Amino acid sequence: MPRRELLRNVRRIVVKIGSSLITENGMISNRRILRLVRDMAGLLRKGYEVVVVSSGAISAGCGALKKDRRLMSIPEKQAAAAVGQILLMNEYRACFKKEGFEIGQILLTEDDVKHRRRFLNSRHTMNTLIEMGAVPVVNENDSVVVKEIKFGDNDTLSAHVTNIVQADLLILLSDIDGFYMDLADPYPVEEIYKIDEGLIARAGGSGSVHGTGGMVTKLRAADIIIKSGEKMIIANGNTTGVLGRIMKGEKLGTIFVGRGNSLKGKKRWIAFSARARGFLTIDDGAVRALTEKKKSLLATGVTGVKGKFDLGDAVELLNSSGVAIGKGIVNYTSEELAIIKGKKTSEIRTILGETFFEEVINRDNLILY
Repeated sequence: MPRRELLRNVRRIVVKIGSSLITENGMISNRRILRLVRDMAGLLRKGYEVVVVSSGAISAGCGALKKDRRLMSIPEKQAAAAVGQILLMNEYRACFKKEGFEIGQILLTEDDVKHRRRFLNSRHTMNTLIEMGAVPVVNENDSVVVKEIKFGDNDTLSAHVTNIVQADLLILLSDIDGFYMDLADPYPVEEIYKIDEGLIARAGGSGSVHGTGGMVTKLRAADIIIKSGEKMIIANGNTTGVLGRIMKGEKLGTIFVGRGNSLKGKKRWIAFSARARGFLTIDDGAVRALTEKKKSLLATGVTGVKGKFDLGDAVELLNSSGVAIGKGIVNYTSEELAIIKGKKTSEIRTILGETFFEEVINRDNLILY
């Protein structure tokens, strides 16, 4: 399908910028950032809405402190991030100001994404910034979160940001031209519609000295985007005018295309952000009711309860063979469900009194894999 047609309905774009694109000789480069900002400003003037996810805080701090990132401990990287965030945002603000735009900084942690209230607060903040004409610039809060520094990557973060702001397109800008099925082939794959083990096996290792993300993390981000029903492009950020050219329909990079309807609102959070606090095993009749008849989950179909969770928590649903088939937000605590599993609605009313719900999980709070 023509690239222009695939992108025809795109309005809101998340642009993830890798560390290698904005560093030069181990330091943050104003020249490189300005080149990318001018490209994004061109999109903004054409009516697109842009959210930036930028790597580079640790690299900026290492440059300022004259430290070698490869030799630093995690606390030292945290300290470098604290120094680097200021430098990085100052550069972005100066560059966007030259183009007539203001920015707003958003620092996120994994918990901000997985906690429903903070997820919504992040969405409201970024939506309001966009409405006010400012560009949200997002990064992980590396100065306080150990896990993100040691294992995290901004490819995955950018996929979650795409879901937070319900963007139509994620563009990952890196120093590669796209996804190569065979490194001996000089041309990247144009379109991908599904992420499978074969693709991941071909993805290779980690990223550059300045970043933590390699092709594997990009494919994981693509998997989230595809399952959300949206689109993602991996492209070379060193290509002149890459963003404007992509949105004009040039076949730059590899596009990952979600099929079917986009997941909206709460279901997107349930699918990719909500941390499952427990498991419910359900019988074959309940599986059919959920998958074929599009019904809610009732207590009569629950055969097993595992884990400790509260009303409003997410749980995974397992079929009688123990295979996960979905995830949803429960209306009961684990203690209550242990008592009422397998019971009919009339029995639950007698057991719990006025506090009962007809559904264990309402259809609107449920996603199926």
